[in-house]
Amino acid sequence: MRRTHLRFAVAATAAAAMIGGLLTVTAGPVAAAAAKYGDDFNGDGYRDYAEYTYQPVGGGVVITFGTASGPGTRTQTVTQASAGVPGAAEVDDAFGEVRAAADLNADGYGDLAVSAVHEDVDGKESQGAVTVLWGSASGLSGGTTLPNKAPDSWGGMGSDLATGDFNGDGRQELAVVNANKAFVHRGTFARSGITGTVNTLDRSGFYATALIAGKVDGDARTDLVVIGDVVTDTLIGSDAWYFKGGSTFTPGRTLRLESVSGNSGQADRGGDGLIADFDKDGYGDIAVGTQIHDGYRGRVSVWYGSSTGPSTGARFTQATSGVAGTPEADDSFGSALSAGDVNGDGYKDLAIGVYGEAIGTVSYAGGVHVLRGGSPGLTGTGSQFFDRSTAGVPGAVESSDTFGHRVLLRDVNGDGRADLHIAGAMSPGVRLLGSASGVTTTSATAVSETVLHGTVR
Repeated sequence: MRRTHLRFAVAATAAAAMIGGLLTVTAGPVAAAAAKYGDDFNGDGYRDYAEYTYQPVGGGVVITFGTASGPGTRTQTVTQASAGVPGAAEVDDAFGEVRAAADLNADGYGDLAVSAVHEDVDGKESQGAVTVLWGSASGLSGGTTLPNKAPDSWGGMGSDLATGDFNGDGRQELAVVNANKAFVHRGTFARSGITGTVNTLDRSGFYATALIAGKVDGDARTDLVVIGDVVTDTLIGSDAWYFKGGSTFTPGRTLRLESVSGNSGQADRGGDGLIADFDKDGYGDIAVGTQIHDGYRGRVSVWYGSSTGPSTGARFTQATSGVAGTPEADDSFGSALSAGDVNGDGYKDLAIGVYGEAIGTVSYAGGVHVLRGGSPGLTGTGSQFFDRSTAGVPGAVESSDTFGHRVLLRDVNGDGRADLHIAGAMSPGVRLLGSASGVTTTSATAVSETVLHGTVR
């Protein structure tokens, strides 16, 4: 499953505040200083929201500009027909379906990298393309094409994107999945062109599908986890492959996420992934959802960080002690993940979508689990579960609502506790506030889908 949510990065000074917190500032950006938020496209100090919008020809991105209280009323739509955006809008390009935000040229405005995975280039069908849309005082303005280092038909350049300061020089860089390999673009990002070194991360029999960026080993450099299929004569598997950030990437350990005996079937994880510090030891922990596990019962794999990179691991399913429910075919536990501190104890907690969960006899009604972080790491003890039948949750239990197909933990009221946002297909999304005792349904409200579809984690 291709990821359609927004990836982002911010200046190193704000990195600790990104996950589970919403900071606001009143001053505008300082000239030639990186933006505080990678998704602040107009430099007003508030995070903006970029979501994919279907267009009859080509696709596009709708920007909803942020305010002190979240999404505002001012919007901007960018397509390949917009002034200064390279390429041409064509049917099925899917321009903007995959997005990553960062201040790539360090001018104080967040920029947005967007892919068009089905873009035809020079007669090569679905070669794909990635465009950097540049931030400015008026929002996104113009774009520059990222060089394609593996131009070929069906390469699908930009099938996933991630940003980070991978070499620790204080500037943001861009990682791209292209032709089943991961490429990291370093150097100069400018309206006039994107130049510099490109690192290729690949090995025989490994087919990259997704990227997760974050700081795992505690140093100043962003590390990268490449998710990919592993194909042999006897199995199809899916691995998470860790790379330590630096002037050149150092390949590290791999974690087997899924394995299917026989050279048939699909092992692509089809879920979500992130890096957050669940045990508050100063090292980022890697969490990856594998919704296809065991007949789409699903599971989440957690790989704890250390000074040497990822070390010990743990697996969570609906059979884990303390976790509500039981594993059932098509539950898709782990299809969506988000991290944040819901009770203000300093430990990141993990929200896990289970959009295929049946509620009573209602199929695909969906729900969300929240697992608590603590000194041992994540645990099912004290975990919470929410669906439309939970007292205080707005909306009715309906078939195919897929409640929990998107989840977000973010502090929107500034109380230091992450609030849980949940998307459903049949009714408006909901926001459940964080509290000292965890997520609460008290004062639950309906929220715009923009928050979930256009925001960062």
